[in-house]
Amino acid sequence: MNATVKTFIASGAVSHRRLVKFTANDGEIAQASAATDKIAGVVDYPGGALDGQRVDVVLFGIADVDFGGTVPPGSDVTSDANGKAVAAAPAAGVNNAIAGRALTSAVSGDIAKTFINPGKVQG
Repeated sequence: MNATVKTFIASGAVSHRRLVKFTANDGEIAQASAATDKIAGVVDYPGGALDGQRVDVVLFGIADVDFGGTVPPGSDVTSDANGKAVAAAPAAGVNNAIAGRALTSAVSGDIAKTFINPGKVQG
């Protein structure tokens, strides 16, 4: 399966393999920083991008993602404060935005294959 990739303009610095969110401006993304962010996908742009630069984002499909916590395979993932993937674990009645599902197990500092398919999950 080929990934669906689109080019956006970075609002602030964004790092390679980090989750990004939509901003209020059309065609612009910023690095995700919370489980409630409207996640667009993951940056596929070695070296990352600075504010105002063009950057490729995987919107759907399999991509390498930086992880910021322990995640078992098949788990829904969301963003931590640094745009790294962590397990989505919302409290009862709370919504989390998700980037997709981890395809392998991962711990903090790992780069792991993830099926990017943004959505929401409720605890």
